[in-house]
Amino acid sequence: MSSGTHIRNRPRSTWPPSQIALTVLGVAVSAVFMAPIAAALLTSFKSEAEAAEIPPHWLPEVWTGQAWKALFETGNITNWFVNSLVVSVCVTTIVLVVSALAGYGFARTEFRGKSVLLGIVMTGLMISPAVLGVPLFTTVQQMGMVDTYWGMILPQCAPAAMVYILYKFFQGIPRELEEAAFIDGAGRWRVFFTIVVPLARPSLAAVGIFTFIASWNNFLWPYMVTNNPDLMTMPNGIATVMNSYGIQWAQLMAGGLMAGLPLIVVFVFFQRQIVAGVAHTGLAGQ
Repeated sequence: MSSGTHIRNRPRSTWPPSQIALTVLGVAVSAVFMAPIAAALLTSFKSEAEAAEIPPHWLPEVWTGQAWKALFETGNITNWFVNSLVVSVCVTTIVLVVSALAGYGFARTEFRGKSVLLGIVMTGLMISPAVLGVPLFTTVQQMGMVDTYWGMILPQCAPAAMVYILYKFFQGIPRELEEAAFIDGAGRWRVFFTIVVPLARPSLAAVGIFTFIASWNNFLWPYMVTNNPDLMTMPNGIATVMNSYGIQWAQLMAGGLMAGLPLIVVFVFFQRQIVAGVAHTGLAGQ
């Protein structure tokens, strides 16, 4: 190497203080959210006696999978999981169909009483679902749907918020796209399925994911409408994990992790659709 050749060392890039602060804040927030999951996972590998100790400690003194084994042997967790899956998938499918059709109808068609009907739908946004528990239960009881799948599914399929989200999205679609299809001879249904629905895929994905999560986590309504252990969903079944000595904390933590697993899978595989849906529907400001 000649003496005239100079080797220039690139200055090592340094993080600005603002980026360091945001990184530290992000790590701290992530730790806060991950701590309960880590505590539940570690508790599920403790014995029941150790899990009930006061004060609690993080790491098990003796690692054991007895809680997981007991959960599958004494509990009906397979049925609970299947019931939750059936109810959540059916609710999500019905909500997607109903909210898409209703939202498009309100956004694109003119008919007498439209503003009144839209106002009635929007009123549903101001009423807490818990307030409707008793009248809904009375209706379901009179229809003979107590202790049935339909009794758990149908009352969850009145999606005022989802109708409003898709209604606002459909309003933003340029009418010229539909008018061009009408000129080419397409009917209303063909326009809806071939033009509007493909454009609404991000919003439909967000509505479907949020509906699935809400239905999967729903504890109150399935608890009210069914007493049959074979029809219990995951949240209701896990709440029964106790014996004559009280709550079985290790089994409860194991069941909670089992109940949360599908939601984690949904987020991992559909996080792009969740983010895109939030951006398209404006849920970020709510």
